[in-house]
Amino acid sequence: MPIVAHNALPTFARLRAEGQHILDPDRAIQQDIRELHIGLLNMMPDAALAATERQFFRLVGQSNQIAQFYVHPFTLEGLTRSAKAREYIEQYYEPFDKLREEGLDALIVTGANVTGQDLAREPFWEPLIEVIDWAYEHVTSTLCSCLATHAVLQFRYAQRRRPLPAKRWGVFVHRVVNRSHPLVENVNTLFDVPHSRFNEVSRAQFDAAGLPVLVESEEASVHLATSADGFRLIFFQGHPEYDTVSLLKEYKREVRRFAAGERVDYPPFPQHYFPLREQAILEEHREHVLKALDRGRPPPGLPEELIAARLDNTWHDTAEGVVGNWMGLVYMVTDSHRRNPFMPHVNPQDPLGLTRQ
Repeated sequence: MPIVAHNALPTFARLRAEGQHILDPDRAIQQDIRELHIGLLNMMPDAALAATERQFFRLVGQSNQIAQFYVHPFTLEGLTRSAKAREYIEQYYEPFDKLREEGLDALIVTGANVTGQDLAREPFWEPLIEVIDWAYEHVTSTLCSCLATHAVLQFRYAQRRRPLPAKRWGVFVHRVVNRSHPLVENVNTLFDVPHSRFNEVSRAQFDAAGLPVLVESEEASVHLATSADGFRLIFFQGHPEYDTVSLLKEYKREVRRFAAGERVDYPPFPQHYFPLREQAILEEHREHVLKALDRGRPPPGLPEELIAARLDNTWHDTAEGVVGNWMGLVYMVTDSHRRNPFMPHVNPQDPLGLTRQ
């Protein structure tokens, strides 16, 4: 079933315009279908706030047809926000205290931009620990994305992310390495995942923490892993939620940073992303930018319209499959009351019965 537009969040109108089925709340209450309430802790900076909403809303709304999905976005105090972003959050986001009181069936935690290598020095550190610790006791399952994965690995498992020699940026082939886990049941055993990060937690670190790895890549390392119980915490190190053009927009931003003198080198292409024809167009654009800068002129804009239509999305279907499996598993074991994480017969230490199997 679709996501329910339970408030005036603009993302609902945007997704409806794209053709996604968004259910009005008046119609939702007439259907005798179970609700699932999913929190979205959005820590992304202002420029990516709404886009990140849409990406995760799409994944949830398109992933499964077993329930009505109520997605509740919220964020953390202490994150730097513009006045416009604060107004948006106050109008459309929910306070964490309200969600803690009412309860959630599942939680998604996004990445965030950081200012240094030590995550414990970031303003979100203590509030994030509070949310994760609460969720581990009161929410059926929490999905951590990229930077959130790194933060949880640090404060819960004492595994600090390590800087990479160069930014891992592009679309990489991944393989399912544990085909028996229900999170990857009936999804492609070989599929792509976008990555965009300067740091990583290695396979050896996941193993040292006792965290089962389900999906990894020879080039990009671990993408999908879980807590030792197989379900309470789900870790994404890549970005399966990305839109087809997300890496293009990141590349455009990096070109602008170079032109503004904010980075010393012209950005390389994201790996395995631009086709050869589009690479040639962007190489020509690079020459135009360099010539304009040499002559003290404004650089030309990136020719997005010549690039975007020929980009392929080779990850979204599998991402839907994994998130759909996750939603289905939450549905199977969560209690009908939002404040109780499990049905009475479910063992919180082994909620999917994987040990018995």
